[in-house]
Amino acid sequence: MKAIQISGERQMEIVSVEGQELKANEVLLRLAYVGFCGSDLNTWLGRNPMVKMPVIPGHEVGAVIEKVGADVPEILKPGMVVTCNPYTNCGKCASCRNGRVNACEHNETLGVQRNGAMREFIALPWEKVIPAGGLDPRTCALIEPMSVGFHAVNRAQVTDIDTVVVIGCGMVGMGAIVRSALRGATVIAADIDDEKLALAKEMGATYAINTKTEDVHARLQEMTGGFGPDVMIEAVGSPVTYNMAVNEVAFTGRVVCIGYAKTEVSFQTKYFVQKELDIRGSRNAQPSDFRAVIHYLERGTCPVDRLISNEVSPEQAPWAMQQWAENPGKVFRILVKFN
Repeated sequence: MKAIQISGERQMEIVSVEGQELKANEVLLRLAYVGFCGSDLNTWLGRNPMVKMPVIPGHEVGAVIEKVGADVPEILKPGMVVTCNPYTNCGKCASCRNGRVNACEHNETLGVQRNGAMREFIALPWEKVIPAGGLDPRTCALIEPMSVGFHAVNRAQVTDIDTVVVIGCGMVGMGAIVRSALRGATVIAADIDDEKLALAKEMGATYAINTKTEDVHARLQEMTGGFGPDVMIEAVGSPVTYNMAVNEVAFTGRVVCIGYAKTEVSFQTKYFVQKELDIRGSRNAQPSDFRAVIHYLERGTCPVDRLISNEVSPEQAPWAMQQWAENPGKVFRILVKFN
């Protein structure tokens, strides 16, 4: 069957791979749409230290069940539209013992530590297959990245009395904006791109700040009556934005970090103690976050078409990746259409 493979820095090709034998407790998915995410771009650019090369990328899935193996629950049937939870969990590490399987010490994400979903068919354990309700496969490819943002809001324990700043309005950041707004918080979107900021306001942000052209500190002080935001969610992975989060959050506020910084970050650590901050990491997503995103998307209010920057065939994928690398700030999601 046809698959997309990244074999080295800026090396992507269409390859033929053998189909997987369907085992008991597994479900065979026929891929319809698979999204490229930032980790795939970094893999292609040779900047992903966690990847095992060569690799078939892809973990943002919109698919249809082709076949079910023995001992699969009847809730999963051929013809159903589904997405998948692309993470593994060992069940034995500290994270798994504490019920936080999304942060498993030995996690292997599809398309990173193991071959992913950029292929025509994939067999997965039934526990990782998530029915998508009334959603179409194209929309399903947006569920996983949005769920990462939803999970960060859970980590921040956002409520309706909070003012939340989300730094970075990519797909993950948009998920955090939506979830914070759904919880009744006042949401401030921060980014360097005015088009993304305008879309963020459509998706639930009350205010928007262009961090490249505006005085961030002055604006936040004005918006919060001089207190600073209760919550800062960092969804970029830059030393500048990490420091912004710590510097601007209110006393006794919460800082949640999603983005992986590519270099070391130096902090004024006095703020950790002086403000008595809660600084939390947020990794991947829980099954409940996937369900929450599906529930939101089923409302039909999400501007799905505006979140999909491009749809390409597998043969066009190398070209699309090159275009993304040249204009990284202008892309939400690139979907590869199979079958």
